[in-house]
Amino acid sequence: MRAIVLTRPRRVEVVDDWPEPAVAEGEVLVSMRAVGLCGSDLSVHDGDRETPHLPWVMGHEGGGTILAVGAGVSDRYPGQRVVIEPNYGCLRCPQCRSGSTSACASRGIVGMNLPGLLAERVAVPARYAWPVPATTPDSTLACVEPLAVARAAVRRAAVGAGDDCLVLGAGSQGLLVCQALLAVGARPSVVEPLEGRVALAERLGAHGVEAGRARDFPVVFDTVGAPATWEVALRAVASTGSVVVIGMSAEPAQLSTVDLVRRQVVIRGSLIYDHPADFGDTVAAVTADPRAPARVLQHAARPDQAAEAFAQARSVAGKSWIDLGVWQEDDDG
Repeated sequence: MRAIVLTRPRRVEVVDDWPEPAVAEGEVLVSMRAVGLCGSDLSVHDGDRETPHLPWVMGHEGGGTILAVGAGVSDRYPGQRVVIEPNYGCLRCPQCRSGSTSACASRGIVGMNLPGLLAERVAVPARYAWPVPATTPDSTLACVEPLAVARAAVRRAAVGAGDDCLVLGAGSQGLLVCQALLAVGARPSVVEPLEGRVALAERLGAHGVEAGRARDFPVVFDTVGAPATWEVALRAVASTGSVVVIGMSAEPAQLSTVDLVRRQVVIRGSLIYDHPADFGDTVAAVTADPRAPARVLQHAARPDQAAEAFAQARSVAGKSWIDLGVWQEDDDG
């Protein structure tokens, strides 16, 4: 089968004879239709995040159609359209048993420590292949996973209708956080230095604000995680407010505990989402409004344009995705 393969840092190629996946008990075989690209994929692409070996198949945001089911699978069937939840908790550790599968130390991560989705066919555990309506657009399949990240962060922050929130960064994750906030009736403002991204956030319903004027927000979402945005977050959050950090950086950031304690600010990290509640909630939201998440998409690429797609993923606005459905259409033709 064909796959988009990282052969060395910053080099991807389409390989025509990549090994077919074996479908084990409890798994389903999925014909992939769409895969989104995000910052985590870029870190693998650039060689900043280690993979088990090279060559390697990346990608963790996407879905397609079930081709076959393994032994013991009775609640999924061939022809069913699904989106893949790409983080597999062990479901046995204390964190998983308490419902915090995002904190599982043994978590399997598709495209990182498990083979990724940028291939014609992939085998995944059936419980992590979520059925969606047959009419769900391919482009939406590329957005469900990052939308789950955004909705989980909003849930953890306990944001409600009428709350004023600040989102730092209007990349694809920041845009999806804005969507998640708007869905609960909150009022998102955005700090973002790139005008193209601000314009897209405003088209979604957010309000652009300059970093120096951002003050007294009860909740601040940092989707970048860099020291510079951390400083903006601490200046912008109101006393007794909270900062929810989604983006990550290995670069140290400064923090005054005097200021933190006197203002009684709560700092909360939000890592991906928890299985099954958060992903199920997101699938339900997408089922109700299938086209909404795809409003953040700005760049589509064919598989043979994968190198360009990764370059586009660093672009000034929107989210990039790779249309793997082209392969199936070529085969049909």
